[in-house]
Amino acid sequence: MKKTNKIALITGATSGIGEAAAYEFAKQGINLVLCGRRLERLNTIQKALEQLVNVHILNFDIRDKTKTFQAIESLPEKFKKIDILINNAGNAHGLDSINEGNIDDWDAMMDINVKGLLYVSKAIIPQMTEHQSGHIINIGSSAGKEVYPKGNVYCASKHAVLAITEGMRLDLNPFGIKVGSINPSLVETEFSQVRFKGDAIADSVYTGFKALQASDIAEIIYFAVSRPPHVNIADLLVFPTAQANSTTVKKDF
Repeated sequence: MKKTNKIALITGATSGIGEAAAYEFAKQGINLVLCGRRLERLNTIQKALEQLVNVHILNFDIRDKTKTFQAIESLPEKFKKIDILINNAGNAHGLDSINEGNIDDWDAMMDINVKGLLYVSKAIIPQMTEHQSGHIINIGSSAGKEVYPKGNVYCASKHAVLAITEGMRLDLNPFGIKVGSINPSLVETEFSQVRFKGDAIADSVYTGFKALQASDIAEIIYFAVSRPPHVNIADLLVFPTAQANSTTVKKDF
């Protein structure tokens, strides 16, 4: 393994794509700042990966603006210069028509998927502009490309991620900072358990076909950040082979 001096900060690093990205980056010699709400999981991942690279953990909720800025400000000197920011933390709650939607679910999705992404970015970007270098990858979704029935607010939050990504890329272009989005569709993670609050329907989401795995997306993220300096993967949409769009999935029962 070739070690680098680069440091990547990953939000939502305690499970799914974020955790897989942490393992992939460590394998590639990239030092890590791992952020998440579940301290026990952060400790477990840190213990596993610090044999390969330097790892620092930050235990906070990106919905909390004050704690987000405090956590990132608290980084030790050797972790302060973030070269790569992976805005991965996100969630989905419920699958309801707009007239029956739960306002608490709406708040949770907008607070994490949109506002939390902005808080973390605001805390990190000034150092990137100062050094005139850096790479930001926002993890969006195929739901940011098309709206599906009962997806209303979740789809809106992921459309916002794409708009923010495009705005970032324009505004940070003078500083030589790369900005891109990676937009997966059905990835077999805790996503459905969170969305459906553990109901039986959660177990059926990924049955009958081979869904994307978190490691698939982690490899794609690393591919994006490892391109030569003149190459930026601006926008990438990823489906499992069985899926054609948000509502068309070939299942074998």
